[in-house]
Amino acid sequence: MTQTDAAPQDSTHDVPREADIALIQRLLPHRYPFLLIDRVRDIVPATSAVGLKNVTVNEPHFQGHFPGVPIMPGVTIIEAMAQTSAVLAGLTLDLVDKEPLVYFMTIDEAKFRRMVTPGDVLELHVGVTRQRKEVWKFEGRAMVDGKLAAQATFSAMIDRRGR
Repeated sequence: MTQTDAAPQDSTHDVPREADIALIQRLLPHRYPFLLIDRVRDIVPATSAVGLKNVTVNEPHFQGHFPGVPIMPGVTIIEAMAQTSAVLAGLTLDLVDKEPLVYFMTIDEAKFRRMVTPGDVLELHVGVTRQRKEVWKFEGRAMVDGKLAAQATFSAMIDRRGR
């Protein structure tokens, strides 16, 4: 799944296998209502990770998507995959507390297979398919109860200069 064109910089540090919400917030600038992951587990530096999102009816997008039939928008599922990937890349590059910014460059082959609704636990499986300097490419799968809900490939640029 992984093809790196250059060894990740700062690869000599210890990378945790799991990131709780406090560590996530030390890596990502996102905050409520746009922080879309609660935890990241199974972190393998420069390779893969699994993000977790506990979907609740209290989230603001459910007020309008759709009233009476709350469905998590596909774009927010893709964003949750991207946030999981940003945590993976940030930990790999030792960017905790360095306020990096991560920008989408491409989103390809996005497919939505099942609705995600309040009460679901969304598992966001992401893997690095290519890494060259500050540009990373990922593949992601969003799963609910072991069933595929969405998938996509995407790339992002990591701006170490940060905020």
